[in-house]
Amino acid sequence: MNKEKPLHANNTLFNICDDQLMINGVSTTQIAQMVGQTPYYAYDKSIITSTISTLKKKLPPAIKLHYAIKANPFVPLIHFMSNLVDGFDVASKGEMLQALQTTMPIAHISFAGPGKTNDELRSAIASGVTLNVESETELLRVEKHSSALGIIAKVAIRVNPAFELKSSGMKMTGGAKPFGIDSENVATLIRYIDASAMHYRGLHIFSGSQNLNPDALIEVHNNTFELAFELQQQSGVIAPTINIGGGFGIPYFPGEQHLDITPVCDNLALLCDNFQQLVKHSEIVMELGRYLVGPAGVYVSEVVDIKQSRGETFVVTNGGLHHHLSNSGNFGQVIRKNYPVAVANKMLAPTQAAVSIVGPLCTPLDILANKVVLPEMVVGDLVVIFQSGAYGACASPQQFLGHPNVVEILL
Repeated sequence: MNKEKPLHANNTLFNICDDQLMINGVSTTQIAQMVGQTPYYAYDKSIITSTISTLKKKLPPAIKLHYAIKANPFVPLIHFMSNLVDGFDVASKGEMLQALQTTMPIAHISFAGPGKTNDELRSAIASGVTLNVESETELLRVEKHSSALGIIAKVAIRVNPAFELKSSGMKMTGGAKPFGIDSENVATLIRYIDASAMHYRGLHIFSGSQNLNPDALIEVHNNTFELAFELQQQSGVIAPTINIGGGFGIPYFPGEQHLDITPVCDNLALLCDNFQQLVKHSEIVMELGRYLVGPAGVYVSEVVDIKQSRGETFVVTNGGLHHHLSNSGNFGQVIRKNYPVAVANKMLAPTQAAVSIVGPLCTPLDILANKVVLPEMVVGDLVVIFQSGAYGACASPQQFLGHPNVVEILL
């Protein structure tokens, strides 16, 4: 058997062996046999571990790393992550209950989201997790439920600052937003919580996501620390925890470069030094999802047909947008671009002419890759979509048109 070799181009994290893509030492063909089907998602533990280890070495010691479960709530993955990160951030009761069943201490779990139901609020209060309240009325509901249950609610305030994360794939702050409480109203609410029977847990300032621009992240971190300091001064109340959000992106499309986290982490160290009074009394939390798990996941489907149409070749697979909506371009892309794609069982084969890879659904939106140059394919080959460890199965309409659900495995 040939020795495993690193995969070239944008996917240097994976290895290949005997022409096969390897997921933590297991070939994609073998995984299909293990799980008993295609399509499937496979997540590589070694890549996740390496990503987190590298990031923690670069982050200043004062900053704790949390995993945002919404990026990938696959249960085995959540349990695996509980031993690698310092906390969990959840966005629903379902995610919260999964987090509570791991080894993660309850004190290190926080719950955000702009539309929490009364049932979710009561459940979170009873569980003892930190509630990141998103409006004044939600705060009053928390106080009411806390009193009725006879349990002290742990409350943080999600802040909507006036600034935004520039060059961000999704902007969560700046101007009028459904997320958080406008920063000019926060100091008054901090004092209200502090004077109440509730327990004030701090601030949550999440500005945006999917950012590959170090300068933009440095600017938003500067603004975030400054705002947190100002709010603490205005309210006269110490914030036990300050969640500075995440925003670290991963490259999906041609021309995009990997985020250089070194200057970002160096600047965070400088901020921790400059705001020693803040850091001395407050735990600083960085909340990341996609960055931690996205590069470690692949989506694999099987070629079921190859057809010609007016001079173009279409490769039809048994996987599509019902399993991987973001890859199809229907999860926020304005102009559709291709994720990195390869033939998983022909990784070293020479490339041929351009083909379009489509799924089995009765819609022209079901595109896995458009006009990509790949090795010659036959029915039974495996098509792999990289950068698929985040917002894949969990963010896709798996019931659409009644096709079978996708299988997931952590190796």
